[in-house]
Amino acid sequence: MCLHCPSRSGPWQGRRAFLLAAAAAAATPALAQVEVGKSSVARNLVPAENVEQAGVQQYGQLLAQAKAKGALAGDGNPQLQRLRTIAARTIPFAAQWNERAARWKWEINLIGSKQINAFCMPGGKIAFFTGILDQLKLTDDEVAMVMGHEMAHALREHARARLAKSAGTGAALSIGAQLLGLGQAGDLAARAGTQLLTLKFSRTDETDADLVGLELAARAGYDPQAAVSLWKKMGQASKSQGGLSFLSTHPSGPDRIAKLEANVPKVEGLYRAAKRS
Repeated sequence: MCLHCPSRSGPWQGRRAFLLAAAAAAATPALAQVEVGKSSVARNLVPAENVEQAGVQQYGQLLAQAKAKGALAGDGNPQLQRLRTIAARTIPFAAQWNERAARWKWEINLIGSKQINAFCMPGGKIAFFTGILDQLKLTDDEVAMVMGHEMAHALREHARARLAKSAGTGAALSIGAQLLGLGQAGDLAARAGTQLLTLKFSRTDETDADLVGLELAARAGYDPQAAVSLWKKMGQASKSQGGLSFLSTHPSGPDRIAKLEANVPKVEGLYRAAKRS
């Protein structure tokens, strides 16, 4: 389904209400309830700001391409407004997992496509495709779980770590960074823009994003049980459609669902507290 953008201000304008809502809700978060390991030290071989810059650049290119095809949702689109409402409730809790997130210029956009997919670029640039909303008939709680998961990849800097690891041996990259004042690592990150959407994260990265995303959504007042129903829907859709683009980088399965089920009780208190506030 193609979407048109009637707004005269264009896709980079008209997000004032979304951004103000997120900023107004910001608060110092409590200690994490889920248990995840420390972020990969490999990511330090590539400057965060360079990876974030690459993400911003590729995100802008994708939006421009979508707009040219009439597939970029305008600010008045009900589905986009729904996504921005969910994001505005979730983003204030992001800095607990990455202090840089407090300075990111968060954005969320909707692209008309049958693809079942969504992503969050380094630097807080989020996009959903209409296919994931329409074909899976996601509830708000399930949308929040997808969004939280994708945000978690960015917050935990999984792309930054994967790029560093794929560049060669850590020793060679480290030596190059020292000799060139991070120039080699900086060049790597600058060239990363075309790779950010095709990176395949490790099983550890995926579990990490599942749990951090689960907690982000629960703190925002979204039912953590939706994480389980979401991945069951993903599995069913994969069987009926012979594979999904989303599952090529986010494999589903009983182990994933079992891990989520074991962690839902850890964040139910956060969900109940958010619903009371």
